[in-house]
Amino acid sequence: MPTENSGTTLEDTSAQPPLRLEDHLCFTLYAASRAVTSAYRPLLDAVGLTYPQYLVMLALWQHGTAPVKDLVNTLQLDYGTLTPLIKRLEANGLLRRQRRTEDERVVEVALTPEGTALRERVLTVPPAIGDAMNLTSEEIRTAQELLRRLTANVTGRAGA
Repeated sequence: MPTENSGTTLEDTSAQPPLRLEDHLCFTLYAASRAVTSAYRPLLDAVGLTYPQYLVMLALWQHGTAPVKDLVNTLQLDYGTLTPLIKRLEANGLLRRQRRTEDERVVEVALTPEGTALRERVLTVPPAIGDAMNLTSEEIRTAQELLRRLTANVTGRAGA
């Protein structure tokens, strides 16, 4: 039964299941993601990277030269998001794009010497983020395992 409050009609929600923000896993994930990304910001500002650019650089430091298509898959980004990141990193002299000589349809991304050298400057970032998280190694592994499973489940469901 609606109740009156200063001319505004409010529905009686006592018969409906609660929609409490703190009960939604999606909000917990969102808040955690924002908190962690915020912790990265000052550390990455010091080396001139944004968090998404840092992810691109991590992928290249790990895998070396990579086709853009592989980076799309690795980073779980679409081309429209990844391409501007690559262009900015290229403009900053950290990587270069090149077409494969054997198949010019394939664009590869490679680190420049400056991009390779930047790796040494970010080696302090993971331990600093670990300290901010204040979780044990086991808790981090458990969280990663659960989040990877959650991602696979939701991605699989969305694709079905």
